[in-house]
Amino acid sequence: MSIGLVTAAYVAAAVLFILSLGGLSSQEGAKRGVWYGIVGMALAMTATIFGPGAGSFGWMIPSIVIGAVIGAIVAQKVEMTGMPQLVAALHSFVGLAAVLIGLNADIELTRVQELMAAGADIDSFAGFAGRLAQKEGAEITILLVEVFLGVFIGAVTFTGSIIAYGKLNGKIDGKALTLPGRHMINIAMALACAGLAYLYFNGGGIWTLLLIMMIAFVIGAHLVMAIGGADMPVVVSMLNSYSGWAAAAIGFTLGNDLLIVTGALVGSSGAILSYIMCKAMNRQFLSVILGGFGGPSGPAMEIDGEMIAADADTVASALNDADSVVIVPGYGMAVAQAQQSVSELTRRLRAQGKQVRFAIHPVAGRLPGHMNVLLAEAKVPYDYVLEMDEINDDFPSTDVVMIIGANDIVNPAAQEDPNSPIAGMPVLEVWKAKQVFISKRGAGTGYSGIENPLFFKDNSRMFYGDAKASMDALLQFVK
Repeated sequence: MSIGLVTAAYVAAAVLFILSLGGLSSQEGAKRGVWYGIVGMALAMTATIFGPGAGSFGWMIPSIVIGAVIGAIVAQKVEMTGMPQLVAALHSFVGLAAVLIGLNADIELTRVQELMAAGADIDSFAGFAGRLAQKEGAEITILLVEVFLGVFIGAVTFTGSIIAYGKLNGKIDGKALTLPGRHMINIAMALACAGLAYLYFNGGGIWTLLLIMMIAFVIGAHLVMAIGGADMPVVVSMLNSYSGWAAAAIGFTLGNDLLIVTGALVGSSGAILSYIMCKAMNRQFLSVILGGFGGPSGPAMEIDGEMIAADADTVASALNDADSVVIVPGYGMAVAQAQQSVSELTRRLRAQGKQVRFAIHPVAGRLPGHMNVLLAEAKVPYDYVLEMDEINDDFPSTDVVMIIGANDIVNPAAQEDPNSPIAGMPVLEVWKAKQVFISKRGAGTGYSGIENPLFFKDNSRMFYGDAKASMDALLQFVK
C-alpha cells in the first residue's frame, strides 16, 4: 500500500473516530457511534499493517490473532458489573505499551547511532531505524522528550490503572490511603523525574530512563491509592485521559500521525469528561488528580432516628397507589443484574397509566454512563431516562421514589453536613418526595463508606435484599 493510500486511510479513520465521539454523546446515537469507531479502527489497522515499513508479517499477524481471540473471550465473559474494572485494566495496557515503545525507541536510537559512528550508510536502515538515522541535533532532542513523556505518562497510567482495577474489583480497600506528607512525597518524586530527564536529554543513557519509569510507577500507584471510593468514577475517566496522552506520545515517537490524532482525541475527551464529573461531584479537578488534596475536615453530622424496613407488599401497595414514580438506579442494580426486572416493573406501572421515570446522576455507578447502558440493555425507552438537572425540581410532586442500590448520589449530607466527604456535591433530592423506598442489601455504608441520613428520614423505608430478588418480589404484587 502506497504512502498516499495510507494517508487517505488515516484521514478517513480520524474522521470516523471524531464521528464516533459525536455519536456517543447521546443514547440515540451511541450504537451508530460505536460502529463508526469499529470501522475506523479496522481501517487504521489495515492501513498500518499493509503500509510501507510495517515490518515482518510473521510476527505481526499471529500477535493480532492472539490478541483478538483473548479480547473476544474477555469481552464475552465480563458482565456489565465488571465493565469499570475492564476499562481500568485496558488503560493499563495502553500505559505499558507506551513504556515499552519508549524503551525500545531509546535502545534502537543507541543502536543506530553506534552503527552510523562505525560507518554504516543511512540508506542501509529501513522502517523506524531509517527514520531515526535521518534525525540529528534538535530532532534527536525532540525525540528524547517524546520518549520521556511516553515512558513517564505510560508508567503512571499503568500502575494507576492497576490500582484502580483493584479498588473497583474489591481486591484493594476503597478507602483513601493518606500517608503523612503524601503531597510532598509526590512533589519530590516528580522533581526527581525532572532531574533524571535533564540527565537523559544530555546523554545520561538508558539507566536514567529506567529510573524515571520506576519512580513513575510509584507515582501512579500512590496517586490512585490516595483517592477514595467516592471519586473512583472520576479516576477511571482521568486514567482514560492519561492513556490518550500516552498514545499521543507514542505517535510522535513512531511518526504515526493517526496515533497522534487518536491519542489527542482520547486524552482531551477524557480530561473534559473528568472535569465535567468533578463539577457534578463538587470536586476540584486538581484535587482529585493530585490524590485528594484538601477537602472538608471535622466531625461528621450526627444522625437521629432509625432505619425502618418495609416488605415487598408494603412497597408494592405504595407503587400501586402512586400516580408518579421516579426510579433511581445505582451500582447495586448493576451488581444484582436487576435491570431486566426493573424494566418489567416499569412496563407494568406504565400500563396502569402511571408516570414512571428514571433519574440518572452524572456519576451513578462506577463508570460514566454506566446506568444508561444498563437501562438501554433492558430496553427502557430513552425518553423515560432523565438527567439530574432535568428531574431534580420534580421530586416534591413525586409520590414514590424507588432507589435501587444507590447511596452517595441521593445523600442529603452533601447539602446538610459541611464536614461530609461529599459536602457540596450536587445530588438527587429524593427526600423531598412523599415516600422513598431504598432497595439495599444491608444496613452498611456501601462502597464509599459514607453514612446516609436519607435512610433515617421519616418518609424513607428500607427494602432490604438482593436488588433482583426484591424487584422480582414486587412483580408478584404489581400486575
